[in-house]
Amino acid sequence: MFDILVVEDDRSLQKLMTAVLKQNGYNVLLAGDGQQALETLDTSHVDLIICDIMMPNMDGYALTETLRQSDNNLPILMVTAKETFDDKKRGFLVGTDDYMVKPVDMDEMVLRVAALLRRSRIISERRLTIGDVELDYDALTVRKNGKAIILPKKEFYLLFKLLSYPKQIFTRQQLMDEIWGMDAEADERTVDVHIKRLREKFADFPEFEIITVRGLGYKAEKQI
Repeated sequence: MFDILVVEDDRSLQKLMTAVLKQNGYNVLLAGDGQQALETLDTSHVDLIICDIMMPNMDGYALTETLRQSDNNLPILMVTAKETFDDKKRGFLVGTDDYMVKPVDMDEMVLRVAALLRRSRIISERRLTIGDVELDYDALTVRKNGKAIILPKKEFYLLFKLLSYPKQIFTRQQLMDEIWGMDAEADERTVDVHIKRLREKFADFPEFEIITVRGLGYKAEKQI
């Protein structure tokens, strides 16, 4: 059974989310703000966090940023009344994995939770399969029909990241921070160079495509 931490200061919404998640077979832990969430994470196993943004003491942005800075990669679904593009962009920049706007459709929430848990399992298993293509994280290798392509470390990490979250847009800065490190001397053009190399190497792979999102960054889409 998966353990879901709901971080929400609205008691009514907290109760509703708890009831729906339990009906769908999840165990639920509760926190009223980011600080309580950190305390819960110190003492309890958690597989996924559903997190409001506007909360007392520590809001959702600060909680997410704190976790990512400490290399905690728990999947986070951010839930908020804020619905502008800038709000969503800020959420993704601090490290959230997905985003829902209130009022929350509970059926959609359950689907998003299931999708995030699947992606998390892919990362923990360090192996990703798309049709006949298999990415082996430990070997930095892409295999198809018995043939193996060994990639340079940064290229592989970039491809694995994009394919682990199909259709999700990542800014160049997000990719730089995660793959090259926040203190890297390279600039965002480095991402463009690596994307170009990946496109050249996998141009004849119909299973996936790396797409440029003008003004933002990149996303990958599975074609099967």
